[in-house]
Amino acid sequence: MAQKIYTKTGDLGLTSLIGGTKVPKSHIRIETYGTVDELNSYIGLVSDMFAHEHTRIILKEVQDRLFTVGSSLACDPDKEPLMKIPDLKEEDINLLEREIDAMNEVLVPMKSFIIPGGDVAVSHAHVARCVCRRAERGCVNCIENELFVEPLVVKYLNRLSDYLFTLARFISHTNGAQELAWKPRV
Repeated sequence: MAQKIYTKTGDLGLTSLIGGTKVPKSHIRIETYGTVDELNSYIGLVSDMFAHEHTRIILKEVQDRLFTVGSSLACDPDKEPLMKIPDLKEEDINLLEREIDAMNEVLVPMKSFIIPGGDVAVSHAHVARCVCRRAERGCVNCIENELFVEPLVVKYLNRLSDYLFTLARFISHTNGAQELAWKPRV
C-alpha cells in the first residue's frame, strides 16, 4: 500500500521540527523554511521558462542547496548535532559568485535601477529574487529572536538573491528583451 500524503498531525496547527520538537505552524522557523520552499518552487519555474542549458544545471544545483537550507532551518538546533543534516559549504557561495561574474561579463554595466519585467522569465526571476530576500529576512529574524541559524545559510541566501538579480538581467540579454531602466519622476 502506498504511503498516505496526509498524516492529520497538523490539524491542530502544530508541526514537528526535525528531531521531534512540536511548534506552532506560525513559528518563525516554520515561516522561514516555508519561504525557502516557495523560493525553490519559483526557481523551478524560472528553470522551466529559460531554455539555457548551463543555467538549468546551476539552478538544479541551487534547488538542491535550498533543500539543504530548508533541512537546516527545519531542524531543532538542540538535537541537530545528533543527526546527519547536510551542510552548506563556502564552495556553494563561491559557485554563485563565479556565475554572477560570468554573466556580468556579457551584460552592459547598470546605470540605473532596473524595473522588473520585459519578459515573462525575467519577471519570474525577479519574483524569485524577492522571495529569496524574504527568506533571508526570515533567517535574520530568527537570529534576532535568539534562534540558531547557521551563518552560511544567511550568507548563501544573500548571495543567491544577487545571483537571481543578475540572472534576471542575463535572461533579458539572452532573450533579446529590453531592460527597463527606472527613470524617477522629478
